[in-house]
Amino acid sequence: MTVLSWGRVFRYQNQLSEPAFRSDVRFGDGGAPGAATLHGMGRSYGDVALNDHGRIIRTRHLDRLISADWESGVLRAEAGLSLDKLLRLTVPRGWFLPVTPGTKFVSLGGAVANDVHGKNHHQVGSFGAHIRKLGLVRSNGESLVLSPRENSDLFELTIGGLGLTGFIDWVEIQLVPITSPMMLVETLPFSNLDAFFELSADSTAWPFTVAWLDCFARGRALGRGLFTRGRHDSEPATLTVHASTARWNLPVDMPAFVLNKTTISAFNTLYRHRPAARLKGKQPYDPFFYPLDGIANWNRLYGVKGFFQHQSIIPKDAAPAGVRALLEAIGRAGQGSFLAVLKAHGPETSPGRMSFCLEGTSLALDFPNRGAKTHALLQQLDSLVLAHGGRIYAAKDGHMRAKTFQTGYPQWRQLEEARDPALTSGFWQRVTSDDEDL
Repeated sequence: MTVLSWGRVFRYQNQLSEPAFRSDVRFGDGGAPGAATLHGMGRSYGDVALNDHGRIIRTRHLDRLISADWESGVLRAEAGLSLDKLLRLTVPRGWFLPVTPGTKFVSLGGAVANDVHGKNHHQVGSFGAHIRKLGLVRSNGESLVLSPRENSDLFELTIGGLGLTGFIDWVEIQLVPITSPMMLVETLPFSNLDAFFELSADSTAWPFTVAWLDCFARGRALGRGLFTRGRHDSEPATLTVHASTARWNLPVDMPAFVLNKTTISAFNTLYRHRPAARLKGKQPYDPFFYPLDGIANWNRLYGVKGFFQHQSIIPKDAAPAGVRALLEAIGRAGQGSFLAVLKAHGPETSPGRMSFCLEGTSLALDFPNRGAKTHALLQQLDSLVLAHGGRIYAAKDGHMRAKTFQTGYPQWRQLEEARDPALTSGFWQRVTSDDEDL
């Protein structure tokens, strides 16, 4: 069966299994031969959850609620449960995720394996900081409970461990209370990169902050965009959940010529001047946290060749110069992105040793796959990130070379030592190889 990355660049033939119960999961001793890759909802942009011509164990049917204390907000569920389904359980009862990425179509196991982060990282860190316990099954038959006090080394390597330490059976997290499904939101235009950093510094009291950038702005306008900040509305209201279907659908691949410098630049102009670009008021949680989920199959916008996402983070002191260098390189290349997201991060509090986040600024960009031209730009951006002391996010990556990964994550050998020998991925083989051409 052909399995695609979310960026649709990688299309691999795989032996695919979708176990309905934990007892049906087969890997390692007693299972099918060959190392397997664990695969949740398929929202990783590159090959971190893919295995070229190998085995994939898809966990989406392992999605049962195990226990929930609706007084304290402690929930335990199978790792295949999506954030979408989890919110349908928790929101009506007055609880929300402590941290959520930009899509709700992510499994709990995937959130752990990639230690996802959200708009509130500057205040509460990434997802791993809110995990109480994990259930982990190893290919030798061991069934372990992991926590900060029990099997702590493996706990720290499983959070952000890219699904390589074993099969994550269940996840126990601490939810946060809400009284309304609405968010109080302000969206403020800013004129350049310096203004972004000033707004970020002035918005630390807001729990959620993020910015969209116009990648084609140059000169004194470099880094201009829209800064959004928000918080859960404290005024009690009926706790209704998000819609069950997307508002729009993109059922077919768009022609390759649709996304070019002219059309992306025009989109950026329209997006920056639309009425909602100066929003001050209330907004439902779904469009605030998950704007792209409103378009089903939005990844088809990039055509049959797909796209790459490049997400990096640069330490706080180097961030102004580093982000400026990245935007200038993108401008020179003429390959601007209409999805360009800039976010200020606080100190990382997750116990995950391989976590992406650190105190600094992250920049996420989508680039249509133009072959060698795009690869050359991505490698240039990687070099700039490393030169400023940063690193690249594995969950979004489909191009990083071994040297780039190993420089950004010097603790990768600890993960390799803890890796279950029955598990691998295309990403892990690529970034731990000595062959720079992979």
